[in-house]
Amino acid sequence: MENISQIGVTTIRKEAWDKVTGNAKYNSDDIRPNTLQAKILTSTIAHGLIKSINIEKALNSKGVQAVITGDYYPALTGSIINDRPPIAKDKVRYFGEPVAVVIANSEEEAMAGVNLIEVEYTPLPVVASVTEALKPNATLIHENLGYYYCPDYTVYPVAHTNIADHVKIRKGNMDLGWSESDVIVESTLYLPKSDHLAMETRNTMAEITPSGIVNIYTSSQSPFAVKEELNKIYKIPEGNIIVHTPLVGGAFGGKAAIHLEYLAYLASSAVDGRMVRITNTREDDITISPSKIAAEGKLKIGATKDGIIKALECTYYIDCGAYADTGPRMAKSIAIDCSGPYNIENIHCDSISVYTNHGYVTSLRGFGHGVCTFGIERLLDKLASKLNMDPFDIRIKNAIAEGNKSPTQDIITLSNTGNITACLLKLKQVMNWNEGNIIKTDKGTIITKGIASLWKTSNSPTNASSGVVLTLNDDGSINLNFGASEIGPGMKTTIAQILAERMKMDVENIHVFMDVNTQITPKHWKTVASMTTFMVGNAVLNAAKDLINQLKEIGGIALKCSQDDLEIANQKIYVVHRPDIFISFKDLVNGYQYSSGKSIYGQIIAKGSYITSGLTPLDKETGKGKSANSWTVAAQAVEIEYNPENYSYRLLKAATVIDAGKVINPKAARGVVMGGMSMGLGLATREDLIYDKEAILQNSSLRTYKLLRFGENPEYIVDFIETPQIDAPYGARGIAEHGTIGIPAAFANAMSLAVGTEFDTLPISNEVIWKTKTGGKYDSF
Repeated sequence: MENISQIGVTTIRKEAWDKVTGNAKYNSDDIRPNTLQAKILTSTIAHGLIKSINIEKALNSKGVQAVITGDYYPALTGSIINDRPPIAKDKVRYFGEPVAVVIANSEEEAMAGVNLIEVEYTPLPVVASVTEALKPNATLIHENLGYYYCPDYTVYPVAHTNIADHVKIRKGNMDLGWSESDVIVESTLYLPKSDHLAMETRNTMAEITPSGIVNIYTSSQSPFAVKEELNKIYKIPEGNIIVHTPLVGGAFGGKAAIHLEYLAYLASSAVDGRMVRITNTREDDITISPSKIAAEGKLKIGATKDGIIKALECTYYIDCGAYADTGPRMAKSIAIDCSGPYNIENIHCDSISVYTNHGYVTSLRGFGHGVCTFGIERLLDKLASKLNMDPFDIRIKNAIAEGNKSPTQDIITLSNTGNITACLLKLKQVMNWNEGNIIKTDKGTIITKGIASLWKTSNSPTNASSGVVLTLNDDGSINLNFGASEIGPGMKTTIAQILAERMKMDVENIHVFMDVNTQITPKHWKTVASMTTFMVGNAVLNAAKDLINQLKEIGGIALKCSQDDLEIANQKIYVVHRPDIFISFKDLVNGYQYSSGKSIYGQIIAKGSYITSGLTPLDKETGKGKSANSWTVAAQAVEIEYNPENYSYRLLKAATVIDAGKVINPKAARGVVMGGMSMGLGLATREDLIYDKEAILQNSSLRTYKLLRFGENPEYIVDFIETPQIDAPYGARGIAEHGTIGIPAAFANAMSLAVGTEFDTLPISNEVIWKTKTGGKYDSF
């Protein structure tokens, strides 16, 4: 029976028509009568004791229903370290930290109430950098760090310091590595904090019904984590908590953290369970909510005179800001992939998570891998220059391959890692590298090309899981329900394609439940780490297996033959050697009825699940262990045109070649990689959060926090290598984050070549180049 493959075929997203017509509904579109509005009063200093809070005027203000402070149901939250109160109590630790929440009939009335609250602080010394945080006798941001509960038992906060965690990688013999090295190159780096800037700002609604049901409506990547944390922190029976997540208007990791959900729940409880909405303005989203990590690094690499890397030593200091959130886990990610996709037998890496008085952090596309990628890729360009080697050649010569070991001493295979050499060779073609990576034009400008390789693995819990439920409609089509949030990359459609392929049917006959409702949707760990295709894809294949078994069982009864003689395709169960003998799905949806009228079996409901297996914690002293099942590798390049007369540049071209294992939806895959590349260029050229010496954020709006504009984008080239991952759905690897990771390093390599100056700090703007070349002095007067 003929069947058309649904894999490797460009497929229109399931939600596409609703989005392009404006019919799609996001959380902010859920407008309900009698919903109260909440606004947050935030700290005006970065570090200090709360001497007093006077809320009397606010409570008596028009329309105000309640005002809550840190004394209202105090608790400490945090997925890794319980160190953060939802509302500051006794002390504030960053500029913008919530100090009080005003609940009123309208936003205007809530904001008026906020302005009437009087807070008196006793300022404390401000820790404005990791360098200050690590000084002997530094001011402690968390005096009780040694007493905090750590839900993640692999994290080791250091009492009486500002160190939240320290991850070590010790592989091979460093003395041997250095002794075998003919050339040693050293480097430093600094990457600033930046914001996620999703189009939809964070927003949440909460209500507590008379029966005790807590309904949370939130724009989130982790609705099930919201449910679990509310249960743990506030002792609400888990069955009483229902989290609702519709389409999410972008996230990039920023909506994996649980933040406004706590505040919305507390606000609702303060007004007898009425529905309360909290919506960040853009300024709130940048100032109050968590951002990307900042990092400082020191690296040293040793190689033979023919370019074989023998040793790598690196230390990374991760600025987690005032609270840990996922900072220590990102520091771990940096450590476990510190070598980049290269075979380095001797590695010594320290990745240290540090508290400062900056805003706290959470995951951002790449989950820390942009840091170690920038470090190793800048270092490799410097090494290539010192050895007078082509940047491509030194990367290919050291490319990790089957049989090598990762920094955590996991064995590399083509299946679990892919083919970085093939990516590099194809990138060399698409970038026309043979014409030269530095070209002087007739206009007096300089065209340069920079490259970077990358790899990324996930860093999930050892028990992360996903579930899928399938039901059938009377026409034989299938309903697909799973717990991943649709945050933009089209994951709901990808999973539908995987199911359609396994069921040998048209994807148009797969109907996806787009929202997540934690009461009726099977659990999915989180929509993070580029793992949704892998985890939910495996779960849906298991659900399809269950569905096929049920269909064959009842089909065997209906067709009066052995189940072993049956196959399925095109929504039919048929006899393998007689395809003309079949019964349609639609005739078995609710069981089978004999000619006598007797019915058997009942409604068909199928289920499948997946849980990560074989993962282990890292050894505390050596870092040996298995943190994930696979890596995705890629090679990226950026071409620029630099004008030395006025220190300006244009972005001409950006390219990515990624080993996707198997491309499920080609156009969607190119789109998600291209979007990541654009984000990477923004981080490389202009995006950073600027703090003054008192750790007060200076650019908290889109008037001052600059993004890459549409007309500044270069030509984008995206291509794929396909080395199947044998334990993944149809061989597909995760690719959602990877477009971002190597672009800043590739850009810095190109810019360093063009300007003749090494750039090891981001972003690299025209002003930065001008200051670097002139010392910041006007040279035209």
